[in-house]
Amino acid sequence: MKLHEIPKPKGATKNRKRIGRGIGSGHGKTSGKGQKGQRSRAGYKDKPANEGGQMPLNRRLPKFGFVNIFRKEYNEINLYRLADFGMEYLDAIALYEAGKIRQIKDGVKLLGSGEIDRPIHCVVSLATKSAREKIEKAGGSVVELGRGEQVPEDWEAKIGRNPVEGE
Repeated sequence: MKLHEIPKPKGATKNRKRIGRGIGSGHGKTSGKGQKGQRSRAGYKDKPANEGGQMPLNRRLPKFGFVNIFRKEYNEINLYRLADFGMEYLDAIALYEAGKIRQIKDGVKLLGSGEIDRPIHCVVSLATKSAREKIEKAGGSVVELGRGEQVPEDWEAKIGRNPVEGE
């Protein structure tokens, strides 16, 4: 037996109400909409939050919370994701083009999970202390734009653009 072969129980299907078919049907004249008023008119559609004259639920409940309009959202990337990264100099655009991050938000934050065995020079918005230590131990360097550090001038040619304008 298949699902579409199972018979419906008796009384499961009812004939639809045929409205506006004369007074003999019991649903003629006003078609079950009563006399006059907003709900009797053509084109009436009730809004989901409409409660008549009663104060709607979304206005009765207290409001709370706070949205910081100055909040910055960073792309977080761990060191283990940079281990197989082919470039020696990297910034947000290089990570995006390599597919390491999906979109460039307000910058990149470097996290220290994982190990790195070769020197990488990074221009990021922020970096954790452990990430900075591991990169510097491997012979690389980290420039944090979020902490006001300046990008060395010779990096622009190595990255292929100005990393400050790129991020």
